[in-house]
Amino acid sequence: MEFLRSVVPFHPMPVISTGTVILRAPTMSDFAGWSSLREQSRGFLAPWEPLWPADDLTRSAFRRRLRRYHSEMRESTGFPFLVFTTDGTQLVGGLTLSHVVRGVTQSCSLGYWMGAPFAGKGLMTAAVRAIIPFVFDTLRLHRLEAACLPHNAASIRLLEKAGFTREGYARRYLCIEGQWQDHLLYAIVSDDPRP
Repeated sequence: MEFLRSVVPFHPMPVISTGTVILRAPTMSDFAGWSSLREQSRGFLAPWEPLWPADDLTRSAFRRRLRRYHSEMRESTGFPFLVFTTDGTQLVGGLTLSHVVRGVTQSCSLGYWMGAPFAGKGLMTAAVRAIIPFVFDTLRLHRLEAACLPHNAASIRLLEKAGFTREGYARRYLCIEGQWQDHLLYAIVSDDPRP
């Protein structure tokens, strides 16, 4: 059966380019731009993310993050991407595929963040649309899931524009800003129409 096939890790990570954004795996050379954008966007991102560790924006924490990413990529359980403008010079955000499950499930979870100066310009919508073929055509998964806070109107619009369907409501689903918070559950499956 196809869903029981052995899984070969996907290497190397692709560069995904659209007319709007470029997605590629993070490297140590991205540290300065990443830490600067995250610091600049701290207040904007805090309501939507887990609490940041005190050392989150340090070089050593970024190095640890990259080690974890490399382990997940090697094991094909997660795939991180940074999102850049089309010329590849300006970091605008990040997108991660995590919790890749094979067997009868064939699914993964999508998470994303956008730097404050670039929010509301359609860049993350373009990035999410660009990652969908990677999930279904390259990784050959069946289902891509995402969750967002019920009051995050921008994230709800993004997911619906990208073709996701709201499937449910999960009570106290993720610990965001230090509190267990309810989330809306969205998903797109491989045979759904793609916008």
